[in-house]
Amino acid sequence: MVKKFDFLVIGSGIAGMSFALKVANRGSVALLCKTFLEDANTFYAQGGIASVTLPWDDFGKHIEDTLKAGDGMCDRDIVEMVVRQAPERIGELVGWGVAFDTGRDGRFDLHREGGHSEHRILHHKDDTGRQIQESLISAVRKHPGITVLHHHFAIELLTQHHLGVKVTKDTKGIECYGAYALDERTNEIHTFLSRVTMVSTGGIGNIYQTTTNPTVATGDGIAMVYRAKGRVRDMEFVQFHPTALYDPTERPSFLITEALRGYGAILRTLRGEEFMHRYDSRGSLAPRDIVARAIDREMKESGSDFVYLDVTHKDAGETKREYPTVYGKCLERGIDVTKDLIPVAPAAHYLCGGIVVDTEARTSIDRLYAAGECSRTGLHGANRLASNSLIEAAVYADAAARHSLSCFGGYDFRDDIPVWDDRGTSLTEEMVLITQTVREVNAIMSSYVGIVRSNLRLERAFERLELVYRETERLFVRSSVSKSLCELRNIICVGYLVIKQAMERKESRGLHYTIDYPNKMEER
Repeated sequence: MVKKFDFLVIGSGIAGMSFALKVANRGSVALLCKTFLEDANTFYAQGGIASVTLPWDDFGKHIEDTLKAGDGMCDRDIVEMVVRQAPERIGELVGWGVAFDTGRDGRFDLHREGGHSEHRILHHKDDTGRQIQESLISAVRKHPGITVLHHHFAIELLTQHHLGVKVTKDTKGIECYGAYALDERTNEIHTFLSRVTMVSTGGIGNIYQTTTNPTVATGDGIAMVYRAKGRVRDMEFVQFHPTALYDPTERPSFLITEALRGYGAILRTLRGEEFMHRYDSRGSLAPRDIVARAIDREMKESGSDFVYLDVTHKDAGETKREYPTVYGKCLERGIDVTKDLIPVAPAAHYLCGGIVVDTEARTSIDRLYAAGECSRTGLHGANRLASNSLIEAAVYADAAARHSLSCFGGYDFRDDIPVWDDRGTSLTEEMVLITQTVREVNAIMSSYVGIVRSNLRLERAFERLELVYRETERLFVRSSVSKSLCELRNIICVGYLVIKQAMERKESRGLHYTIDYPNKMEER
């Protein structure tokens, strides 16, 4: 079946939904959800969203904090653009119903997180992402111009390739005409034609064994753009959140918000000794890459699977009141955080690289935009400053909306795109093979392409993933298309990109740390 919309949005986080809300008054919008609207990385963001809002803070401080965390790889012009636009985007979120916490004086109640020189993190208790997601969902559902399509999995972007034109990375003027998407409810593949396409598919956490990301985060948008010959960059910079609740039976891992360390929580060894001061003068409030490597080193030296986060010295009533989500989750595991130490370990959390976009969120493919975690804007550099991701998504969704609205009327629909050719044969062993292969990829990435890397580890990962890739492509040709099989292809693709671009970087920089090009854990 062929469906036409002026705007096709793939992904339902803050980037996708805010873009949809901004363009829906001018054209028809299809919002594709891989599962359902709530199932996005935004929903799981506990800490908050960074913006200068109070007199004693200023743009210059936020800019410098971001540049310092990015380890010399941020684009300063981009950093300034995002930081200076942040207050206006915060106002829009409030207008859509987001209720950030305020104090008795009516001002925002602000947290401080690692790498920030001031308290500038707006939040709603410790479930900020959920508050933002639910507010945007409410606004989207009320808008008559937005068609929400649940359980629609985007398989492939439509370009000249589907018209019989050979497309390479050097091809000039590649255009996107929409996407093929699988409706899981009917097992039909529909052709979505659009004037403008927005990719906002989130991160890649599920290429690793342990991640804070929801199960939908399999790098789909990045893989689709790469296969369509679009530019992808800085994939080696995978951020591991230092403090995920240690529970090997749970996937995804429960995130212990960084705001808890801003509140005063202290990292300790299994013997109860504070250790972060040995790595950075800021102690437990150092940037995430420094903290994650320090925890990784302490775990390896002691042979343990976790370290502790200690908040028992803080007022119990205040802790319960300010961090009810963390308190309740830990209590389910028999841990009273007001009395007990919290076992934590790093987990794959955020990708700083991705689809290359310009200041208007345009990709290297015409008529195709990208925003949110799947994009590489230049804001984060080699390491993301805490709570900068949600504001980046809001700023770039706005930029994409403004630019696309200025030109979408000049784009025609391509009615000559063929329908999907689904002539594969379903194999009875397909699901078993897919499940086993996903686990194999997870093991490869976690063992060889984690927090600490080396040339040898990366080479081994590359060789093993190459074998898995060939086996999976043979399966893809022989089998009927399924979401599981497509996710596996995407996991392999983004895993390859992480490994390849890590091998090309002959230095330790930010989140990419290799023992073959060591440097000191310098303060940033």
